[in-house]
Amino acid sequence: MKAILKTENVDKFFYQPVEFQVLKNIEFEVKKGELLSMIGKSGSGKSTLLYILSTMDTDYKGKLFIDNQLVTGLSKDELADLRNEKIGFVFQFHYLLAEFSCLQNVMIPALKLGKLPKKEIEERAYQKLEILGLQDQALKPASKLSGGQQQRVAIARALINDPLIIMGDEPTGNLDSKNTDIVFDIFQDLTRNYGQTIIAVTHDDDFAKKSDRIIEMKDGQILK
Repeated sequence: MKAILKTENVDKFFYQPVEFQVLKNIEFEVKKGELLSMIGKSGSGKSTLLYILSTMDTDYKGKLFIDNQLVTGLSKDELADLRNEKIGFVFQFHYLLAEFSCLQNVMIPALKLGKLPKKEIEERAYQKLEILGLQDQALKPASKLSGGQQQRVAIARALINDPLIIMGDEPTGNLDSKNTDIVFDIFQDLTRNYGQTIIAVTHDDDFAKKSDRIIEMKDGQILK
């Protein structure tokens, strides 16, 4: 399988209050259709690395390639376009707009990307909700759903532009064990049956153990 994402010699420094190297010589690649968990204690550098991989943080040394394209050094606008098109995000908190329906929430990134007519975006949003077993909730306000359902709507929203990679920052961090299992099964289904690539930072050992591969970080380095 081809590498969808690759890093070369990535270093990251914080300069306040004193100079501190938070990432050291990070080199790895992620294959298409892989479910990768990044683990490590708080302060190990995993969330910092995720922000670099997602192109949100550009203040680092080394190189980042996404889909064989060198993205290090691209302009803010170019990176914003790349993110909209190629990266879906799922956070610990769902960040849904409470007064919008589930369908409207899922449509937002595609409307922002502006490549398809609204009718087609709506149809795609229904399809994504269907994959996640939520088509019957499509017209409900997001605030009327349970926490687990809201997180599934957030996953549908991350999928709407058919991104190359979904990046999760503690995607099950706010969920009980039953909903954590549901979200994991969804992620596994997306990778195995839809070829979706997923990189997730997690504190959940069970989630990590069940994923295809684990990258463990300690003191800013990947443990081999």
